[in-house]
Amino acid sequence: MGGVWSQLVGQPDAVETLSAAARSGARLVDGTGTAAGMTHAWLFTGPPGSGRSVAARAFAAALQCTAGDETPGCGECQGCHTTMSGTHADVRLVVPEGLSISVAEMRALVQTSARRPTGGRWQVVIITDADRLTEGAANALLKAVEEPPPRTVFLLCAPSDHPDDVSVTIRSRCRTIALRTPAADAIAEVLQLRDRIDVDIARWAASVCGGHVGRARRLATDPAARDRRAKVLRIPLRLRRLTDVFDCADDLVKAAEADASEVSGSRDEAEKDALKTAMGHGGTGKGAASAARGSAGAIKELERRQKSRATRTQRDALDLALVDLAGFYRDVLVTRSGSAAALNHPDHADGSAQAADAWTGDSTLRRLEAVLACREALELNVKPRIAIEAMVTALYFG
Repeated sequence: MGGVWSQLVGQPDAVETLSAAARSGARLVDGTGTAAGMTHAWLFTGPPGSGRSVAARAFAAALQCTAGDETPGCGECQGCHTTMSGTHADVRLVVPEGLSISVAEMRALVQTSARRPTGGRWQVVIITDADRLTEGAANALLKAVEEPPPRTVFLLCAPSDHPDDVSVTIRSRCRTIALRTPAADAIAEVLQLRDRIDVDIARWAASVCGGHVGRARRLATDPAARDRRAKVLRIPLRLRRLTDVFDCADDLVKAAEADASEVSGSRDEAEKDALKTAMGHGGTGKGAASAARGSAGAIKELERRQKSRATRTQRDALDLALVDLAGFYRDVLVTRSGSAAALNHPDHADGSAQAADAWTGDSTLRRLEAVLACREALELNVKPRIAIEAMVTALYFG
């Protein structure tokens, strides 16, 4: 299926369900049908890279599509184009820049979502990381989901529908769309057709990305991302002396910091310059000078949000490295068992085979558990360097 649905890789069942719901929604708005198959709250779940936020945005575009009741999501009309580009006035995308979504932010969003659509067919709210809602924010959202305005749709995205990710009360009021990990062939095809990437590089990236479409594209196009991955996967066999523990831990933390700086550095400066301009910096009149003197609080608040965003970006980068490490130890277990299962890192098969000859199954499992324990520690806000050094120490002693 083409149009906006072509952005969703390897999810034919989800596309069928969502396109049918969008058709029902179009008939409902036009007064030519009932709400069969359409509801006011949806929960998109699936592993990282499966396309949760992509599915939500494509569905939002289909709801705003003006091409006709039978073909919502054409990808060509103004409703589709502005939704997919993030400029539609009636589609709000909530992407937490820090480690959580606050109750104040959610209350303001709920208040805005209660309005009638200004130009589109629906008022759509997309929350990309619903698992980051604080308890207060979740309660504020619950009130809106329990008594939704007639033309408002909430689209929530979370790793799973477990109560630790999304509260039972919110989940029970949503229709769930469970996405799966896309097949490597489907990812490679998208990289070739959509991103014009060479066939060999596309196939390699698809085979090592763990089913994460966005990461496959980054590995295929960014040499620095390939270098960082290679350094992480060298760690298990690099731990020969105790001093290597601290060197490897330092490399991991610094790589994550560099990743965070690369992502947010230029954006931080642009945001700060835009705020200063809006607050009158550089102006010559009396009013501009007064506004500039009063801008210190606003700039300080912006810097606080930017620091929180950098912390989240760093931890996301560390988590990605830990997923790669866990995949290596899983490959070692697969190799030891003689299983025909596909490897997470087929391009490092020699390394996992070398480790399989040197380690016992029990010691490999202990190393894998140390990586998973480090991921949990970071989720609990343990300082990254402490958590990483503890993990690498456990990897060294096995």
